[in-house]
Amino acid sequence: MITLEYITLGTGILLMLMGIWGLFTQKNLIKIVIGFTLVDTGIHILMVSIGHIKNRTAPIIDDAVNASEAADKVVDPIPQAMVLTAIVIGLGITALMLTFVVKMAKDNNSLNVSNFKSLKW
Repeated sequence: MITLEYITLGTGILLMLMGIWGLFTQKNLIKIVIGFTLVDTGIHILMVSIGHIKNRTAPIIDDAVNASEAADKVVDPIPQAMVLTAIVIGLGITALMLTFVVKMAKDNNSLNVSNFKSLKW
């Protein structure tokens, strides 16, 4: 039986593979940035799905889970915090890449990597 864990793992791996394919096969700079974003999102989904433990609750200590039982009943919050941090960092990197793409497009009137002679050795 296919469970939610396998679906999220498969989705994360599929997004990463699609992004890697986009990074290596596309010539348009916008499509390359989209490929990077797909890889980034796939990694986030993978990290969350690997950090999830079945039949456990969110790491909030309240009336449902008291402090003495928290270690046995809650999910580790570290992978979730790492993913939130990675999302913010990925957003900043994507914004920076798009800024470079806009600058390169204005300077060269093209988004095709093959048209940039300054990038060649």
